[in-house]
Amino acid sequence: MASCKYCFILFGAQYLLQTNTAPTFPKPATSQLPPLPPLPTLPQPTLPNLPNSQPSLPKPATQLPPLPNFPSGLPINIPTTIPSIPFLSPPPAATTP
Repeated sequence: MASCKYCFILFGAQYLLQTNTAPTFPKPATSQLPPLPPLPTLPQPTLPNLPNSQPSLPKPATQLPPLPNFPSGLPINIPTTIPSIPFLSPPPAATTP
């Protein structure tokens, strides 16, 4: 039942696309609307003067602790072969008596 509604909408849209002229709607008359009232003027607040200089902030310590001493002759062992994965055999099939 819903598909019938969609077909009706599609046929209506196709009909509207095939028309050569756009429908004209009546334009509202401008004399029907009353003129807008003038906007009121808002009082301007007085802002306090901002200080010219900023307070000085304490400087953080930039000295880092010394790095630990590492031995220069570290042996680097990188394996070059991939170890094989052992495959297990399946369990024996159960026998029926």
